[in-house]
Amino acid sequence: MRCIRTPIKSTVYKYELGKGFEDGFEPYSEVVTKGWFVTDNLVKVTRDNGLIVCPYINHRRGRTFVCENDYVIVDDDGTKHLCGHDKIFDRYDIIEE
Repeated sequence: MRCIRTPIKSTVYKYELGKGFEDGFEPYSEVVTKGWFVTDNLVKVTRDNGLIVCPYINHRRGRTFVCENDYVIVDDDGTKHLCGHDKIFDRYDIIEE
């Protein structure tokens, strides 16, 4: 069956640390040792105690870690997810600034 995605309005934010976009932070050491994905471009934050952590977004399939230049998408139904800078405006058309 072929389908076309139903349109849904979304608000798109360029990820910025300190804006509260992330759902939490995971220690980088845990990400590297327990993860199965490429860690080269992950956003890494060094806490005052020296611990390096990575921000993430929770969604229905689990947890996605924020990479450099990612955008946070919040759909009008409350769904939150990430999209890379290389795909964001191929998938989303700007309707208002």
